[in-house]
Amino acid sequence: MTAVPHPPPRPGPRQGPRPLALHMVLEGWILQMSFAGLMSSKSAWPLSSPLASPLQIPESLLSPLRALVAEAVKENPLHQNPQHQTQASPDARAWNSVLDPAAFIDAITRQAGARMETFVRGVRAYQAHPYRRSLAAPASVWRRGAAHLLDYAGPKNAPPVVFVPSLVNRAYILDLAEDRSLLRFSAASGLRTFLLDWGDPGDTERQFNLEDYIDGVLIPALEEIKHRTGQAPRVVGYCMGGTLAVAAAVLRPDLLSALALLAAPWDFHNGTEASRVLLEMSRPVLEVMLKAEGGASVDMLQGLFATLDPTLAGRKFRGFAGVDPASEHARRFVELEDWLNDGVPLAGPVAEEVLFGWYGRNAPAKGEWKVGDVGIDPGRIGCPALAFIPSQDRIVPPGSAAALAAAIPKAQAVNVDLGHIGMVAGTGAAAHVYAPLLAWLKNPPRP
Repeated sequence: MTAVPHPPPRPGPRQGPRPLALHMVLEGWILQMSFAGLMSSKSAWPLSSPLASPLQIPESLLSPLRALVAEAVKENPLHQNPQHQTQASPDARAWNSVLDPAAFIDAITRQAGARMETFVRGVRAYQAHPYRRSLAAPASVWRRGAAHLLDYAGPKNAPPVVFVPSLVNRAYILDLAEDRSLLRFSAASGLRTFLLDWGDPGDTERQFNLEDYIDGVLIPALEEIKHRTGQAPRVVGYCMGGTLAVAAAVLRPDLLSALALLAAPWDFHNGTEASRVLLEMSRPVLEVMLKAEGGASVDMLQGLFATLDPTLAGRKFRGFAGVDPASEHARRFVELEDWLNDGVPLAGPVAEEVLFGWYGRNAPAKGEWKVGDVGIDPGRIGCPALAFIPSQDRIVPPGSAAALAAAIPKAQAVNVDLGHIGMVAGTGAAAHVYAPLLAWLKNPPRP
């Protein structure tokens, strides 16, 4: 079969960051809420600092407010009170240095407008950037519905390894660029390397639940690799793909010779209290949307991810507004943002199981997750196991991934000072993840 770029380049301007309307609303809402926090401080503002407000304003709202205040103070340094400057803390001095409410409000308003304008400029610069992905994927050697196995080659008789990505993002995050490709590094290191690409849900996959994906796609793919190579493969699961790989290891231990997990979630209530509260509040709306759309759309999923860090898009695109579009930094930014915005919809039954079963009830960590009649107990995994736990991960909190490592007998846990995406596609990925992971895969310890 002929190799083609994955995905094909798309003509015209980009639509991201998705969902763009939500990001625009969040930017305005955060500034409004921050200003509301300033106005409702415990004493007549601006003589008291909202940092001491009994409202306990969240840090995510205070951060942009601090930036606005700092700029406002720079613009309007008049009427400073020397007594306050001497006795007050640095934060309080910043607040107390401006005693003209009208001028202060005007400065805050102008700074807020400037922040929004910079955000919009960054978005437009991203949308107009000339970069288009052209890296070709290898040929597909096996298909099952929308899913297929890509053969990244490597020595013919070398130990086989299959990489299993998440269902909710494109698999090519593991093959983002020539110099940011865990898959190409794997093949070059001497491993026979395969990628299971789940593809876009078709008419059949839209009815799938997790059992259908595990029993009907993942396990047959492992059987195919064992048949082709004569060896049970090592399996590397990234994010949700790692959780699915755990199920395969429990159900068919004969098909795995080793298991490596990259930021694989297990305890979905560890470090996610705010997200759980939001999910519970939003559940009636989410259920209606899932039924109406027949699943979770890309924009719906991206909107849920945005709630993990509402200020992230603003920070990123305000920063990008000042980047030289011809620079390597700009290309890398666009390369990754294109992947982030090129999502995959999630089948309705899968979305319900993940959102309400995993995140809602915490079924895996409670021992309640079953595939068919079999409970998925990591304690039954007998093959060598390695788990990478990124300390800066906001998508899979470190405690969630660490809980899975602790539940697998004799699993080795490796903490890395990286984020969820940075661990597979960041500048530190090759040294801190690729190299130790591939060394372990070539020579895993005996079970």
